Amino acid sequence: MTQKTNTSFVVGILALQGAFVEHQTALQKLPIQKKIDVILVRTAEELAKCEALVIPGGESTTIALLARLSGLLEPLREFVKIKPVWGTCAGAILLAKAVVGAKKGGQELLGGMSITIARNGWGSQVESFETDLDVVGLRDPERPFTGIFIRAPVVLTLEPSPGDLPIDVVASLSPSLLPDSLTSSNSTNEPKTFVALRQGHHFLTTFHPELTRDNRFHEYFIRECVLPSISPPRS
Repeated sequence: MTQKTNTSFVVGILALQGAFVEHQTALQKLPIQKKIDVILVRTAEELAKCEALVIPGGESTTIALLARLSGLLEPLREFVKIKPVWGTCAGAILLAKAVVGAKKGGQELLGGMSITIARNGWGSQVESFETDLDVVGLRDPERPFTGIFIRAPVVLTLEPSPGDLPIDVVASLSPSLLPDSLTSSNSTNEPKTFVALRQGHHFLTTFHPELTRDNRFHEYFIRECVLPSISPPRS
């Protein structure tokens, strides 16, 4: 059993399918003072030990199906309501409140972020690409971060309801990179360039930071989303 101390906290990585080992490696190498106990989550009991969770890239419908079969779907939905969660690529889809382009039969979602997202918005595997991103809030902001996009989803709209926390854009890319199917002459295309968003202690990236050797997005999630949620309030 993972033991928590005053100087450590537990971050889980949903390990049903996808690039969870890469996230584990990145989190274990972070340059922060508190120790992160990283556990791979496959059961509700393991999820209950966590202060925060990362949902990796992979195949969103497969992850949702495996979560349901393992009795994790409803515990995940409850977890998302109260604790920090970061979704990358497929994980980003699961954190959305609505999805376009789901497979036949629909797409089960966890919710948590007030956005609509398009599954495989960039197209098939052959449309995968890498590009430098415009990023706000990372350590060493002058140093470019290379985003790796593999069958990536695309954010279509930001839809916060009255009373929802604001949505902050953490990273975006050049509109010139958008495929023809996503471009038009109206201004509503702007969200389609957003590739990293934060809403309260929820965070999503439509690309794969874990597939680089640059762990600044992992550091951002811990610093901006996780630590504030577990630190006692100042008197």
